[in-house]
Order: sequence, then C-alpha cells, then structure tokens
Amino acid sequence: MTTLDLPAAVPALGPAVSPERRRRLGGVTGPEVATLVGAAVGSLALDWLLYERLLPLSGAQGFLFCWYLLFLAFCYALGSLQWDRLTVRERLVTVVAWSAGLLLVVLIVEQLVFVTMRGLPAAIHGNFFTQTMEHTSALSPITSGGVLHAVVGSLEQLGLATLFAVPLGIATAVFLSEVGGRTARPVRTLVEAMTALPSIVAGLFVLGVVILTLGVESSGFAASLALTVMMMPIVTRAAEVVIRLVPGTLREASYALGGSQWRTVWNVVLPTARPGLATAVILGMARGVGETSPVLLTAGFTARLNADPFTGHQVSLPLYIWNYVRQPYPDMIARGFAAGLTLMALVLVLFVAARLLGGRRPGELTRRQRRAISRQEGGR
Repeated sequence: MTTLDLPAAVPALGPAVSPERRRRLGGVTGPEVATLVGAAVGSLALDWLLYERLLPLSGAQGFLFCWYLLFLAFCYALGSLQWDRLTVRERLVTVVAWSAGLLLVVLIVEQLVFVTMRGLPAAIHGNFFTQTMEHTSALSPITSGGVLHAVVGSLEQLGLATLFAVPLGIATAVFLSEVGGRTARPVRTLVEAMTALPSIVAGLFVLGVVILTLGVESSGFAASLALTVMMMPIVTRAAEVVIRLVPGTLREASYALGGSQWRTVWNVVLPTARPGLATAVILGMARGVGETSPVLLTAGFTARLNADPFTGHQVSLPLYIWNYVRQPYPDMIARGFAAGLTLMALVLVLFVAARLLGGRRPGELTRRQRRAISRQEGGR
C-alpha cells in the first residue's frame, strides 16, 4: 500500500476544545483594589443618602451595618461586570473573611485601648502592684492601695482549679477516645451538658454541697472547686478531639511491639498529642480565669492579703474588678480598670508559659530525655 492509498484524515467530531486556563485565586490586583475602593465610596454615599435624606433612620451602629451590607452588594455588582460568576463569588467570600477578621482585630484593640486608658491613672503608680486595699478607703488617693491580694488569690485559685481539672479532663478524654464501651455515650452527653452549664449554677452547686452541707468555709479552695466544674468539660472536649487526631498507625505499631493499651496511651498517644493538649489546657484556663459569679458565692471578699487558700475569705481579680467598678468614686473605678489590665497581662503570661511547656512538636524529646540518652550512649 502506498501513501496515496491511505484514507483521508477523519474530521474532528464536535467543536474544538480550548485549552484549560489556570484560574488565579487569591492575591490582589489593580482592578480588584479599584473595585473595592469604588464599592466603599459608592456604598457610603448611598448609605448617607438613605440615612440623611430619604429614610427616618439614625444611629451610628445602624449606619455602619447598612454601609457594610451596601458595600457587599456593590462589590458583587461591580465584580459581575468584570469577572465570571465563580470569580465573583470567590472575591466576595474573600472580602467577607477579611472584613470579619479585621472587625475582630479592631474590637480587640479597642478593648485593650479602652481598658488601658481607664486604668492607666492607677497602674502607673508602683503601689498598685505591691499593696492591698486593707488600709485604703473609698476617698483615699490613688497612690494608696493596690491589687496584690487579688493577684495572689487569682493565681492560687486558678492553680488549684488547673491541678484538679486537667488530670480529670484528660483522663475522661482518654476514656472516651481509647476505651469507650457502653458508658462512653452517657459520659459524653454529661460532658457536653456541663459545657453549656451557667457559671452561677457551678457556684451554687459548690455553695450548697461543699459549704452548706459539708461545712467547708468560704475560701479560695471552695472557689477553685467551682472553677474546676467550669474548666473540666472544656478540657475534656478539646483533649478528646486532639487524641482522636493521633494516627492509628502509631497505636498499631506500639501494639505490634508488644505494648499494652495503657502503655501505648501513656508513651505514644499522649506525647504525640502534647501540643493539642496544651491548647486544651489553655482553653480551660481561659474559661476559669475570668469567672466572677462562682468566686463571689464561694470565696467571699476581703481587702487583706490571704495567701492560704484553705482558710478565710480570698479575693480574685475578677471579683476585685466587679466590686470596684460599680462604686461611684473615680479612683475606685480607675483601680478596677487597672485590675482588668493586670488580669489581661496575667492571662497572657499564663498562656505563653503553657504554650512553651507543652508546645513541642510530636516526637520531639525533652532536655531530660536527651540527657538520659546521652548518658546511655556514653556508658556503652
């Protein structure tokens, strides 16, 4: 057969398929910036026209909310004139995500600035962190009195509550994720119900059972028990989620080497989940450190320094703030806001310390373990 005998080329069936174009997601371009600026200016002008000329509306919050809704509508309309529907949706979701994050940052910064400005007149004096309110009256100058007793009370109460809640919460999480059985479901239901428990109910429970029934006096220890009730379900739920994320192949490898279930949990599962467990502890501490109503019902109030959490009334920073910001004296209000600033700084220090202690990568050895391995290798 010669080349002339070959059949002619068969024409392609259907329309030709154009090569796929790589879709660009993310990033900022000139047209996108112009679209956002135009949408912001146009929505602001329309919002002002509606509020000031057409509709009987007023209020700064409503004005900003309507501006945001009109801004999203303008973004969608202007984007539809330039891009396809999928790109417009992607750009709109990006705008919503960025605006939500920006709003959260603005709210946090606004709170920090507000508390700092209101509490700075008291916090700039050194006596505020070294004295108590034992010899300070409502009309005493700002250079008298401080928050030392409240800081000591908060640290002791939070420390005892963490000592009680963290082992119980992690043990419950291990039971729910590693052991299971018929009792796992009612335990999980109880933990979920305790997560939504109002803090005043925890204080009433400790007040009725521990103080009134068992005869334990109001003290920092009783307050720590109330905080434990609030912290334990948070630690349990967060720790359970983290433990379930540990790969099952690590457990199987431990079982293949002859390890028992509890040895696998202790030496494999928990060390692997250490960073997540540190986060669970941080979440529990965040729930307990700012509680006021359980402490109010169980710890009492005092203006003196009480370093013994098991005897006598003991005040904490949230209770200190609640008591002094309600008073009609400017210096007392300034002390309350300065205590709020101290509480934020204390929480930041505790969170950083918890992250440093438990934030190692999975499988990373501690200094003590590395020294032990070095000694073993040196003795060979």
